[in-house]
Amino acid sequence: MSSAIPQNVTQILLEWRGGNQEALDRLMPLVYDELRRLAARYMRSERSEHTLQATALVNEAYIRLVDMKVSWQDRAHFFAVAARLMRRLLVDHARAQNRAKREGAGKKVSLDEALEVSSKPALDLVALDEALTRFATFDPRKAEILELHYFGGLNNEEVAEALGISRATVQRDLRISKAWLSSELKRCGQ
Repeated sequence: MSSAIPQNVTQILLEWRGGNQEALDRLMPLVYDELRRLAARYMRSERSEHTLQATALVNEAYIRLVDMKVSWQDRAHFFAVAARLMRRLLVDHARAQNRAKREGAGKKVSLDEALEVSSKPALDLVALDEALTRFATFDPRKAEILELHYFGGLNNEEVAEALGISRATVQRDLRISKAWLSSELKRCGQ
């Protein structure tokens, strides 16, 4: 996460939690660029013709964040919640797209167009979400660390802060989690 985000984000979040609606107006300009970077990071792993754009993802996440009744703790907590929300939005979008394809609403392309598709396959967010959900059933903390790191863009120190654990624990668990996820996605054909 960018160090350019002012530390007073935590103070503004606490004011917002306390009922100060003006704090929300001050918060968005401070966090928008970082949310946009997170969204752009997610979208880079998607296929080029993806119908959801980073700006739309940020805007939808913002609308939902504003409506959430959360006891904000600090900026790491805010970005962790935002990351989970963006993950949900992306997975829901991917599922809707898969449903549309199964129902025959998929875009028809010529053979030439199909051959021009990038050799780098897009990350299957539904498969990633299912793998993380399975992982969380037997090791919730490691799954949450992986989610905060991948979807939240939090660095090890920020993950440690958000979860109240040591940085060394985050580093160790992240190594194990990445290895498990890689193995699981390969096993599922990803």
